[in-house]
Amino acid sequence: MAIPLPIHEREGPRDECGVFGIYAPGHEVARLAYFGLYALQHRGQESAGIATAGGDGYIITQRALGLVSQVFKEHDLRALGGDLAIGHVRYSTTGSNEWENSQPIHRSEGMGGNRRELALAHNGNLINAVELHHALLEQGVGFSSTSDSEIIAALLSTHPAQTMEEAIADVVPRLQGAFSTVVMTKDRVYGFRDPAGVRPLVLGRLEDRWCVASESCALDIIGAEFVREVRPGECVSFGEDGLSSQMIVEDARSAFCVFEHIYFARPDSRVRDTVVQVIRGRMGEILARESPVPQADLV
Repeated sequence: MAIPLPIHEREGPRDECGVFGIYAPGHEVARLAYFGLYALQHRGQESAGIATAGGDGYIITQRALGLVSQVFKEHDLRALGGDLAIGHVRYSTTGSNEWENSQPIHRSEGMGGNRRELALAHNGNLINAVELHHALLEQGVGFSSTSDSEIIAALLSTHPAQTMEEAIADVVPRLQGAFSTVVMTKDRVYGFRDPAGVRPLVLGRLEDRWCVASESCALDIIGAEFVREVRPGECVSFGEDGLSSQMIVEDARSAFCVFEHIYFARPDSRVRDTVVQVIRGRMGEILARESPVPQADLV
């Protein structure tokens, strides 16, 4: 395996990935994650990955370079059993385009009853990654990639808090930058968004079960109902006992990326309660008024 570049030598930044998470006992969750990622393929074509968890208490992860349809075949989906799943499609934000930087990231820390195992998928870019990475290295924490996403995973997996909710509530205020993130433990899925809401994250419902995704198009393809956007600074989680929510950081200045409207998001996705194609059409109308092109056939 190639030795990862030091964190300060990573390429970037570029800001586009897609994340998906679902809890749906009785359903083929890996297949649902596959279709969710397929709908989010426009957000990243470098690598794809799915992690699942079920009754055996273990997390299984499969990830590779390539498109969703190239990475996962029928036998792969059948092998990824469980009640929970998260997934990721990657377009490099930080870190080179190598297998080690594909996601979901899978980390397990501790032994016995103190063991904490998780998988994580992240869309965004941390601007204080170097400082956080250095602090973790000083604590003896190891890394296998050059992605800033593994920094978030390491902060959570090594956190002394008794619960993941407590760990997330402590870690989120320490992160600076954009992070729409999905985390899976052996029995629960968590989705949280940075206080500025730079990148999108939406909440959906499939019958009486729950899911999160970067865009609403990933809900549509699996027949899930769009419920709402995850609020900036909010963490939602769901498992056997249903849905819960906590506001970690409130009243932050909104800084939603305009390029979601212009370029990143799929035309049929809903962003801030409006279909993206409608928003782009209105932008075109404004452009035509402000910068008319006489006798143009097509703009």
